[in-house]
This record gives sequence, structure tokens and C-alpha cells, in this order.
Amino acid sequence: MPDLLIELFSEEIPARMQKRAAEDLKKLVTDGLVEAGLTYAGAAALSTPRRLTLAVEGLLDKSPDTREERKGPKVGAPDKAIDGFLRGAGLTREQLEERDTPKGPVYFALIEQKGRPAADIVAEVLEAAIRNFPWPKAMRWGAGSLRWVRPLHSILCILSDEAGASVVPLDVDGIKAGDMTEGHRFMAPGPFAVVSFADYEAKLKATKVILSSDERADHIWAEAQNAAFAQGLEIVEDRGLLAEVAGLVEWPVVLMGDIADEFIPLPPEVLQTSMREHQKFFSVKNPKSGLIEKFVTVANRETADHGATILAGNQKVLSARLADAKFFWENDLRVAETGGAPWLDSLSNVTFHNKLGTQGERIERIAQLARAIAPSVDADPDLAAKAGRWAKADLSSEMVYEFPELQGLMGKYYAAPAGYPVEVANAAMEHYSPLGPSDDVPSAPVSVAVALADKLDTLTGFWAIDEKPTGSKDPFALRRAALGVIRLVLENDLRIALDQLFDAQLLRHEIELNENGSVREALLRDLDKEIADHGVFGAAIRTVLDHFDGDLSKHLEKVKESLPDTSRDLLGFFHDRLKVYLRDKGVRHDVIDACLAMPNNDDLTLLVKRAAALTAFLSTEDGENLLQGVKRSSNILAQAEDKDGVEYSYGADVKFAEADEEKALFAALDTAEAAIKPAMEAEDFAAAMQAMASLRAPIDTFFEAVQINTDNQVVRRNRLNLLSRIRMICAGVADLSRIEG
Repeated sequence: MPDLLIELFSEEIPARMQKRAAEDLKKLVTDGLVEAGLTYAGAAALSTPRRLTLAVEGLLDKSPDTREERKGPKVGAPDKAIDGFLRGAGLTREQLEERDTPKGPVYFALIEQKGRPAADIVAEVLEAAIRNFPWPKAMRWGAGSLRWVRPLHSILCILSDEAGASVVPLDVDGIKAGDMTEGHRFMAPGPFAVVSFADYEAKLKATKVILSSDERADHIWAEAQNAAFAQGLEIVEDRGLLAEVAGLVEWPVVLMGDIADEFIPLPPEVLQTSMREHQKFFSVKNPKSGLIEKFVTVANRETADHGATILAGNQKVLSARLADAKFFWENDLRVAETGGAPWLDSLSNVTFHNKLGTQGERIERIAQLARAIAPSVDADPDLAAKAGRWAKADLSSEMVYEFPELQGLMGKYYAAPAGYPVEVANAAMEHYSPLGPSDDVPSAPVSVAVALADKLDTLTGFWAIDEKPTGSKDPFALRRAALGVIRLVLENDLRIALDQLFDAQLLRHEIELNENGSVREALLRDLDKEIADHGVFGAAIRTVLDHFDGDLSKHLEKVKESLPDTSRDLLGFFHDRLKVYLRDKGVRHDVIDACLAMPNNDDLTLLVKRAAALTAFLSTEDGENLLQGVKRSSNILAQAEDKDGVEYSYGADVKFAEADEEKALFAALDTAEAAIKPAMEAEDFAAAMQAMASLRAPIDTFFEAVQINTDNQVVRRNRLNLLSRIRMICAGVADLSRIEG
């Protein structure tokens, strides 16, 4: 079985495209080979800045012979139908065979195809792959029609076995396939021939090209760590930058340079970001001071002066870049020392969303919501409001304008010069978190209050204007915001009634969307006070209506009608996100549904505790058997109620009990109910489940010994009401009807 080696040699491919391009080449070629009948033992795709390589092992030397029998039209069918069948089969009428069938004589075609040589198939598949390659961006050059990410210079395509190597005959826009490639552009220019993948890889390394991107990355990281360690320093880990730099060089040469003393006092993150974004340099820090003191760059060649000239040029360019960063830093500090008022004022002129107002208006909403949340997270309300107003101030700073990824972090650095305490500084940095499932969750009370307010304002705002996620589209990252709220609540063990927060913020959005000036200010002032004292859709609405009339009153009446539906829809969205979150934690979906059906399902911490207790309960034998007993009770009740046209939901009386087992169940229900009610009030779900589990034995015994549908109608109704009591008591703990099984 021959091995196939393909190399597409071009000008430099952007680093961000290389890995995906290598995988695309592998998929296009291997899928095409298999579809044509050529199977293989294994395939590997590799890349450097100038080449995409595919090595396929154990390829068949030819496709297998095929024999296909195809049923055609009836004998005597119109000529048009028969001719169409012949064209599809590639046969003549004389080659058809007539066969008798239960529906009469029918034409059959026997199509036999001889296998094709691997070289012919590879040529067709590779040409199709090259011409239809899915580059994010491609270009044409010269007079040809071929499109490639950068001008394609040569195609290496050989099949090799024990007898030697042979070139696959292929010509794509005048580029003929061969067995030649080139080494490093500067250190080993000139073509050479190869006969196999092993020969190809060895000769590339000999001509200063490391074929594997992983090997290049490992080499860079090891050399950089060694260089830093030798001077008592540490490399700041940056896996994304490492992968990118490995895609910029074919022969990595690691060099360490100095940062001018005037720039070292800058915040380490500023230096790191500036060097990473503009120069693709790794930062080297002093572990004792935490300051960035040096940098590591990766050259693409060895030089006689051991990189001195390269380093000198890099340091000159870097100094210019860092001078800009120092200028931004010093200008921003001057603004911060005034309290940052110019930044906050300028945000009032920046549109957040054309339907949701400016960033300044959004900041004020966040501040008010943070104040409302503060008591629930043990934060000082005034401090939370201050942090809410300051958290996004750095969006107007020159540093964040240059490096948007530093937003929040720069707010932390500028907070102290602006006169804010450390709690406000930390909130500025942490309020965007968590950004993803692996991101850390803030735990400081003020940070938690502002982080929740930021995300809840975003969610309620887009719900208020009906801009919700649809399918896979979520342009405003609302799913991520909801998951962030869920993690903030659960990982900080917070007890927050989300429904009330939704209502308050939705009403705040409605007032801002439909009113302006002094009217809006008065509404919002009264709203905050009344919500704090009485809730949203009670006294708050009445107070607003008492103060204003006319069109405003009519509008607010409509708001009163529509907002609860919007709030419930948003809570349903949270429940869907919570299901995904808990499913990843191993909680069954039906257990979550059973808990969501209970009261206070907007208290996520309470909901999860209930789900954990129910999961533990259902894992026991008593829990499993009790579930069956409750379901049996529900089924009998449903059938009886449907038949009788009445609801059996009250009136069970022990005086009508006849059997001892029936009386025992009455007593067991009394005992369980007496234990379950205080346990649920104390939110001791484990105790409530344990009390419910005690019903398993008396319920089982009852069903074994007692006939429900007896001829005595008084006794029958009493027993049906007893079953209703079983269902009611258990439903006070969880809606077991939603549990599967």
C-alpha cells in the first residue's frame, strides 16, 4: 500500500489561519479519497507559515471494482423514460436485461466499473480541494483564475512505496505537481527532492524548517523559560500568543531584550498588552516585584551577531510603542485625579443602544440597581452605588480606547487617584466577570452587587425592547450574561428574589423609554422608594399614578399589564440556562423540572438546594418506591375524577376508614405533614424528604390491602380523597409528577 504526501507551498499564510487550513486540507482530501473508494490507515495534517502538508499512510493502490444492479422502467415504457434510465446507467439498450416480475417484464441494468489507479483519483481530489479551498479570505494573482490565501508557488504530490516514489500527474492553473520543495527562505534557499514523508521531514529540518507547529511552540516556550530563569525572572504565560508566534516562524530563534527603565513603572498589564498586541512579544516579569522588566521576541533566523541587530531594532520600535502607552497613562491619571468627572460626562454622549439610551443613562441604572441588590449581598448600599457609577468610567480613558481589552482593569488603577476606596476599585475590575464557564466569580460584596446589576440591566433592557436571543443567534451575549448571574448567585450562596429585580428594572426601562426630563426623574425617584418599601406592581404603580395623569397614566396602566409577562418570560430564559448549567453538574432534567414547579423558583440558591435534596432522595430505595406510589395515586385519582366529573381534593376523614392499613396511612400522613411543614419553612429539604420517605411503607401496605373502588360510595370517596392528600403532601416538597419513571 502506498503512502501519499502533499505539500502546498506558498507565500506566508496568516498565523491565525494555519491550523484550520491544515485540517480543512485533511478533510477535503481524505473525504474525497474515501468517497472514490480509496481507504487509508491514517492521516496527519501539518503547517508552517509557507506550507500546508498532508501525509496519508496505507492508501489503497487502486479503487475496488464495483458491480451494481439497477432496476429500470417496465418493458414497453415510453422511449423517453427508457432513454433517461440508459443515460443514468451509462449503457445502451442492447445491454439491458429483461426480467419477469409480479408486475410484468422490467428492464434491469448491470453496471460494472473497473477500479481506478490511486494516482488518477488523488489528482482529481487534490485539484478539487485546491480550487474549492475554504479560505476566510483569498486572492488572485497574475493572469490565472486560481484563488489562494497568498500566491501558491508549487505543489508537491507523491505516492511512495517499497519500489520508490512517483509523482501524481496534476496541473492546477499552470502549477504542475512534482517531488520538489524548499527549505528556509533565508538560511537554506533552493529546491530539493523528497521520496517519502520521513525523508521530507528530515530534509526540512536539515534546511532549517520545523514542520510541526506544536514542536515549534514547545521549542519557543522551553528556550524562553530557560533564558528568563537564567536571570532570575519568569515568563508571563500566554498560550494564545505562543500559538500565534509558532505560526509566524519556521525556524524559531528566541531572543531576550530589555525594557527602558522609564517604562517599567507602568502597570504590568499595560506593558504586557502593548507588547503582545503590537509586537507579539512575551513579557518577562520579576517574581519579587511583579514588574515587567524584559521581553522575549522570536526571530525567524539565526544571525552572525546572535540576534543583536534584531534586538536593537525591536527595542527601538518597542520604545516608541511604550512611549505612547506612557503618554496615555499619564493623561488618564490627570483626569482620574479630578475625580473622573470628564469621563462620566462624556459617556452621557455615547450611545449604548439606540433603544436603550446612552452609556451615562445605563450607568445610572446600574448604580441604582446595585444599591438595591447591596443588602442581599452584605454590601454597603452607598458604596455599591458609587462602584456602579465608577465601574465603566474607564471606557472614556485614552488607555482603554487604545486597548479595549483593558477595560475594567484600568478602572481599578484609576480608582485610587480618583479618591475611591479599594472596594470600588476591585468592583471596576471584577464587574464584567464571569465572562465564561472557566472564569473566576467575584466574591467581594460590592463587586458582586455591581456585577449582578450590570448583567441584569443588560438582560432586562433587551427584554424590554424585545431583542431576545433566537436559535443560535445571540448578538448581545445575553445567554452568557444569564449564566454569569446564575454563577454569581450560586457560587456566592446568595438568596435573591430575581423576579422582583426583573420587575423593578423592567419598569425603570419602560419609564426611561417613554418619558423624559423632570417627569422621568420624579418617576424614577418615587419608583426606587416605593419598590424598596412595597414591591413593584402594588404601591409603586399606585404612587406614580397618584402623581401624574393623562397620557402618562394610560401608559403606566399598559405597563402594569405587560411587564409581568415580560418578567416571567425572562425568568423562563434563566430557568433554561439553569437547566444547562445543572445538567453539566449531573442533575437530571426531570428533577430540575420538579423543583421549578415549586413556589419561589426565582430564588436560584433555594431551587438548587431543593434539587440536590430531591436527587439524593430519589437515589434511595424508599424514594424510588414512594415515587411509584405517588404516581399510582395520581393515576387512580385522574381516572376517577374523569369518570365522576368531580375533583377529589378534600374531605378525607379517618372515621370512614375501615381497614387497619387505611387507618395506619391516615396516621402516617398526619405525622409526615407535621414534620414536612416546619422543615420546608426552615428550608431543611433533607428533613422534608426524609419525612416524605417515611410514607413509603404505609402507602405500599395500603395499596396491597385496600380496594379503592369499593361498592360503598362513601368509603370510595373517602379513599380517593385520601389519595389526594398523599399527592398534596408530597407536592408540598416537590412536584413528583414531573419525575420520569
